[in-house]
Amino acid sequence: MIIIPLIILIIPLIASIFYKNIKNSSAIGAIIEIFMLIPLYLLNPYRGFFYIDTVTFIFVLMVSSIYLLSVLYSRKYVRDIKNRGISENMYYLLMNFFYVAMEFALMVNNYGFMWVGIETTTISSALLLITEKSDTSLEATWRYIIIVSAGVTFAFISVILIYYSFGTLTVTTILAEKISNTLTVRLAVGIALVGFGTKVGIFPVHTWLPDAHSEGPAPVSAMFSGVLLPTALYVLYRIYEIFPMRMIFVWAGTVSVLFAAIFLSYQHNYKRMFAYSTMENMNIALIGMGTGTEIGLIGSLLLLLSHSFGKAGAFYTAGDILHISGTKEINAISGFIENKRISASLLLSSFAVTGTPPYGTFFGEFLILYSVLSIHFYAQFIIIVFSLFIAFVSINLNVSRMIFRGKYEYNKSSGSIISLISGIISIATGIIFLVVINAIL
Repeated sequence: MIIIPLIILIIPLIASIFYKNIKNSSAIGAIIEIFMLIPLYLLNPYRGFFYIDTVTFIFVLMVSSIYLLSVLYSRKYVRDIKNRGISENMYYLLMNFFYVAMEFALMVNNYGFMWVGIETTTISSALLLITEKSDTSLEATWRYIIIVSAGVTFAFISVILIYYSFGTLTVTTILAEKISNTLTVRLAVGIALVGFGTKVGIFPVHTWLPDAHSEGPAPVSAMFSGVLLPTALYVLYRIYEIFPMRMIFVWAGTVSVLFAAIFLSYQHNYKRMFAYSTMENMNIALIGMGTGTEIGLIGSLLLLLSHSFGKAGAFYTAGDILHISGTKEINAISGFIENKRISASLLLSSFAVTGTPPYGTFFGEFLILYSVLSIHFYAQFIIIVFSLFIAFVSINLNVSRMIFRGKYEYNKSSGSIISLISGIISIATGIIFLVVINAIL
């Protein structure tokens, strides 16, 4: 049944052939991709050239969903950009290749090809950052390429060490073997934390993240935060499974969450604020996976799924606000309570990314914190709770100022319905989780 994953990869490439009308063909292709998830789920588990299990499927679901929403949101957003660094057709072409690279990295059953997929996301997404042409976007693009390429080089060394240790790069073959506690394997997993962790946003190799997110167009920032970083986290998790280094991974995530909270406490740019929020959420998910417990993994998957929609909605809304106000400065924004759709979207997405109940992010964080306590990591638990509190207050205080402070002095544009849909889906993940848990218990 290799045909189903291949179809998922080929559809966006076929859509790209219709270059003259690529905007419409990409939207149609994105809709078809969502329906292809049904036969893909029925494949679970599948082992061959591709490796698809429940974890893989959840990540593929995230990527396909945010790709669809971003393509639909882009139709008006990109058209209204006055000073484009790339053409509208080139934008959709790069978005399609960006999507294919992520899906390939998720589904392929080979660590080497996973690395190729992650590297390809850098190549295909870098030019998207200069869609809104400016000196700062060009600088952000170069910083993204240089820092992430350096990280991916370390990731490549990790892949080499994996092959040296096992004589193969096939994921299912390696994971089926008994855990190999050798120096080479430990080095491979540790170096992967630095290499793929650069793309995940682990401190201190996170520095490309706020620049890329703040300067990229809103739908690209949504793809970066919502699914690119989780895709890199998925690959890192598959390497972690080879030899779980619980202490190192949990501490790396804990320190990163703490610094993300500190950065959030003094942000004045709302796009950078949401970028650091992504750094916080990705590292909480890393902690959950790093605990090595089933509850921690479930919490991470629930967190990532809800966050992908919530953060995409946050950046779509940020794009609407930027289009209306012409500024990214929080202090320059006021009175958006008068714009009902945008204020509702902003509140929904902000509550989502800060783990407010009953969002899926809240229940995901709860399960992750429980798993941290279950392995007796009390110091990490305290630091994480403190950081979550700082992040919650910082983001929601700034959002409240943007919505409730001052008068609305902008045009009456209502914003995109896609932003509102994303926030609603995010809260729906938490409600569905509650229903499922109630049915089980």
